[in-house]
Amino acid sequence: MNRSFLFAPANHARRVEKALTLDADAVILDLEDSVAASEKEAARKPVAEALARPRKCRGYVRVNAMGTPYCYRDLVEIVGRGLDGIVLPKVESAADLHAIDWLIANLERERGLAIGAIDLIPIIESADGLQRIERILQARGLKPYSGTWRVRRVAFGAADYSLDLGLKVSPDETELAVARDRMVLASRAARVEAPLDSPWFDIKDADGLRRSTERSRRLGFQGRMCIHPGQIAAANAGYAPTADEVARARRIVAAFREAEAKGSAALQVDGQMIDVPIVRQAERLLASLEAAGNAP
Repeated sequence: MNRSFLFAPANHARRVEKALTLDADAVILDLEDSVAASEKEAARKPVAEALARPRKCRGYVRVNAMGTPYCYRDLVEIVGRGLDGIVLPKVESAADLHAIDWLIANLERERGLAIGAIDLIPIIESADGLQRIERILQARGLKPYSGTWRVRRVAFGAADYSLDLGLKVSPDETELAVARDRMVLASRAARVEAPLDSPWFDIKDADGLRRSTERSRRLGFQGRMCIHPGQIAAANAGYAPTADEVARARRIVAAFREAEAKGSAALQVDGQMIDVPIVRQAERLLASLEAAGNAP
């Protein structure tokens, strides 16, 4: 599942070691914002070594943005066995993804890795990136070569997006609703997974995180990035279906199959008329649980 992606600064060995033992669905070892320019080069080798060791979660690395002097060497030094994916910040064009996909594919080939094995998550965090998101999602890369897409989902970077647009974001985040709506719509139209939401930055405001996660899930996001271990449980719970939702989905699917067997298209569940889109939504929920190892 993709409910929680926990950031850990790549230049803090103890934080990296701890992060890889926690209950996040994935950990993002960060070479970008949390690492000073003077330490970026030295942080790469420990990151590659940490990801090569056994762990309980998927391991990603956020490299520096493509326009920086660091991105190329970040990729060259950390692409290898044990790396599940790359998080690419400040993506603003399809050309960015084509170039990064090409480089990763050649590093995979050179190092004996399956072509396309390494996931790529672009972060949309500017007006230019959001304005071009449809074209960015069309540049998913790799399928003609490997039968799979490199980019399976995108992520939203609300802090840099707000800075770029000069937004003053209120606690209910209404100022970000348009951007979030567009990311969900564009992801669905491109037939990629639902996006990942931005971190919640007030680590002491647990109620705010819970409310933000509820809004995010209702909008169509499948998970979010986290900046503190204390946020993992809220994200895992907030993006997972509740027991009531799972039970209702089972009732809907069972009632629909029974109605079909009788040649009927009309059915009610819990006093609500059920049509095909509601059935398909219930089937999708149960299928996602099965894919995650929680068979309905």
